[in-house]
Amino acid sequence: MIASKGIRHIIDTGFAFQQAKVLLSALEFDLFTILSDKKMTGEEIREKLNLHPRGIWDFLDCLLCLGFLNREGDGKDSFYSNTKESRLYLDKNSEEYVGGILELANSRLYRNWEYLSEALKTGKPQNETLYQGKTYYETIYSDPKLTEKFMNAMAGASYQNYCLLARRFNFSNYNTLCDIGGATGLLSICVAKEHKHIKCKSFDLPVVEDIAKKKIKNNGLEDRIETIAGDFFIDTFPKADIISMGMILHNWDLETKMKLIRSAYHAIPDDGAFIVIELMIDDERRKICSGFLQSLNMLIEFGQGFDFTAEDLKNWCNEVGFKRYEIINLDGPFNAVISYKN
Repeated sequence: MIASKGIRHIIDTGFAFQQAKVLLSALEFDLFTILSDKKMTGEEIREKLNLHPRGIWDFLDCLLCLGFLNREGDGKDSFYSNTKESRLYLDKNSEEYVGGILELANSRLYRNWEYLSEALKTGKPQNETLYQGKTYYETIYSDPKLTEKFMNAMAGASYQNYCLLARRFNFSNYNTLCDIGGATGLLSICVAKEHKHIKCKSFDLPVVEDIAKKKIKNNGLEDRIETIAGDFFIDTFPKADIISMGMILHNWDLETKMKLIRSAYHAIPDDGAFIVIELMIDDERRKICSGFLQSLNMLIEFGQGFDFTAEDLKNWCNEVGFKRYEIINLDGPFNAVISYKN
């Protein structure tokens, strides 16, 4: 007989989508941004969000139980407010807002995951390509507003990891860095702010360059960070002491991963470094559930893309010619694997 705790875990996992949707709906309503650093009654929140009376108390108190809201008092005269974490990470006015990636989860990933079973049967993407004939990235990059929204979502999800990398890796022996697939220039911005001697380059598609330039200018780093427009599948990587890739490799099949690793190897000097930041699956493939979930998301999105372990990455880098490695723990399951030629 299964213990009651085991039964609870089974049932809670099967219904985890309900908790997710409560949080995603709160973000859709901008609830955490409206609250910001204020306190509001449930009725004030209901009127502000134009919600029906039936669900408002269950909705707010569920967010309280999940740890996303505070409440002072009991009953309908009580006041709700953001927790410290909600104010920091879920209020759009915060520099550390990570809700963009959750907005993306709500607007499209939640729908796409309905077709996981089909993806597992066919090995084929279950997204826009089914009915539009275009890949996900082709759809995004055809619309400037959608492009910027997507880039900002990815930046929000990566901000903490890039800041931690900038603090924990020893940049003192290097003078230049080129971030491949640099998007908004966030990794370069984090490194440049932390290390005044480093000159950075952010390399990405032409459609992204203006977004990066705007972010770099807003941080006053135009003289320290250069944007370079190009396609990392076609163009030679710019030369630099350090080549970095943040959340890039997991998008692609093994052949493409190897091509990008080789390009990085040839772009750095003999004493250079190649930094890969990813949500890594643990080497024994037993513990990091989020790594498997992201890898399954790559199946749904792209078919052939997949996540990997640090040991997998080391083996691929060995094939290319890298000799030694360092692993830096970042936020939760995220790690930076640094590969050295010598």
